[in-house]
Amino acid sequence: MNKGRIAGAVVTLALALVAGMAPATAPPDRVSRLEHQRQMREAELRRHFDQAVVMLHARQYEHAVTALHRVLELAPGMPEAHANMGYALLGLQRADAARDFFLATIELRPEQANAYYGLALAAEAVHDYETALGGMRSFLHLAPADDPYRARARAALWEWEEKLGRNAGRAAAPPRKQ
Repeated sequence: MNKGRIAGAVVTLALALVAGMAPATAPPDRVSRLEHQRQMREAELRRHFDQAVVMLHARQYEHAVTALHRVLELAPGMPEAHANMGYALLGLQRADAARDFFLATIELRPEQANAYYGLALAAEAVHDYETALGGMRSFLHLAPADDPYRARARAALWEWEEKLGRNAGRAAAPPRKQ
């Protein structure tokens, strides 16, 4: 019985020590004001960028432009925002402005394939088929082999070559990928 009392006293003493020494709740993690501002800016950036993507897919180009303006205020060096702005402006039939955004994307990230595709579409809209051909060829050079837009790109090349009179004597249809 003596051993049982001693064990109980030890357990009680241990619990009392732990309860008295450990705080009831852990202190919250402290974040500096600058870190908090950075986190909030990133969250706002992500929110506006995601809204813009949804608006682009819904063909709500004015709303996409509004969201992308804010994204570009927060992150002027974000190539994806420049490219998406170009596509939104294409949707609004503003090919010259779209062209500038695609060129900015290419300047920021020369390997971004969809910027060349967009540049080609913007050039086509103003009947600048030489620039359209160059942009689409660059897209085909950079795009992965399984990119779903490759077939459209090849067809566009064929069409623009035809408009420039370069397909004389060739087969009547664009080559198909087997």
